[in-house]
Amino acid sequence: MKSRVDYAADMSNDNEIALKSSKKKGVDTTGGGKAVLSCVDDLVLLQSESNCKHLHLHEKPQIMSGDQKLLLKGHSSQYVKLNVGGSLYYTTVGTLTKHNDTMLSAMFSGRMEVLTDSEGWILIDRCGNHFGIILNFLRDSTVPLPETNKEIAELHAEAKYYCITELALSCERALYAYQEPKPICRIPLITSQKEEQLLISGSSKPAVILVVQRQNNKYSYTSTSDDNLLKNIELFDKLSLRFNERILFIKDVIGPSEICCWSFYGHAKKVAEVCCTSIVYATDRKHTKVEFPEARIYEETLQVLLYENRNAPDQELMQATSSARVGSVSGTSLQQYTSDEEEERTGLARLRINKRSNPA
Repeated sequence: MKSRVDYAADMSNDNEIALKSSKKKGVDTTGGGKAVLSCVDDLVLLQSESNCKHLHLHEKPQIMSGDQKLLLKGHSSQYVKLNVGGSLYYTTVGTLTKHNDTMLSAMFSGRMEVLTDSEGWILIDRCGNHFGIILNFLRDSTVPLPETNKEIAELHAEAKYYCITELALSCERALYAYQEPKPICRIPLITSQKEEQLLISGSSKPAVILVVQRQNNKYSYTSTSDDNLLKNIELFDKLSLRFNERILFIKDVIGPSEICCWSFYGHAKKVAEVCCTSIVYATDRKHTKVEFPEARIYEETLQVLLYENRNAPDQELMQATSSARVGSVSGTSLQQYTSDEEEERTGLARLRINKRSNPA
């Protein structure tokens, strides 16, 4: 493409040729030559300007037909039309420039270019769902925040984009307040023996399992049974809060046939059991009694802590912490407690047998 200098050189050469030919023909070129040169200069100027315009349009980024960028600086009472991500809003320049340190204030005070369409709508490429809340904050310097955590997070992102610091800080405080508190401990509820084995074998901690099945009773409960059942549950909750980082606590509310029973596991093997139910005989019928052997439960819970932080089962430790052996569970001695009345009845029966076998 020829430059303005090239066009001028070509046209001047053509002019010289024309002048020479006119001189040969006897044409008066006094003053006529100047007119020809003037026409040549005007022609070169027009051609160069058209070429420059053509180049400028191709180098500038293309925008939609009818859209244009301009600087806006109007009176505070002047209304403007905003198209924010397809949502249309109508407000004043005074509202948009009320807070001087925001992006909207810079856009509508002549400090930043804004993009408008052919109908005069000012285009802002952001989500418009929460722009109404932003306008209300600009008007009143305070605004009720959305109810859900998700919407507050979305409004926080928009406030940061528009550099509205106070609104962004309000959203951050609300998000912090909405954070769900982390539970101190989690107690799994199991419904089958398989779930129990998976939990115990998959944990490196010793385990304590409480079976609570009030509906398993075949007889009537004694007057203190319900109260003692609640005491067992309360003790389980207290122990789980205190030792949750060191012991795996599990509650069974559906599985076996026991009414209230504690089981203690070390290295995935049962090492002790405290049964809190017994059958008592009244004058006319049997009754089920639930007891609360608090001291024994505390003792076994502390004993089971001896099994933490060990890579392999210690048979000597298991035998040392099992004072009474009434059976073998997976090759490990099992300590089992029965109720006080059960032991008392057993002792009385032995005395009767001894008296009968050894009469005075």
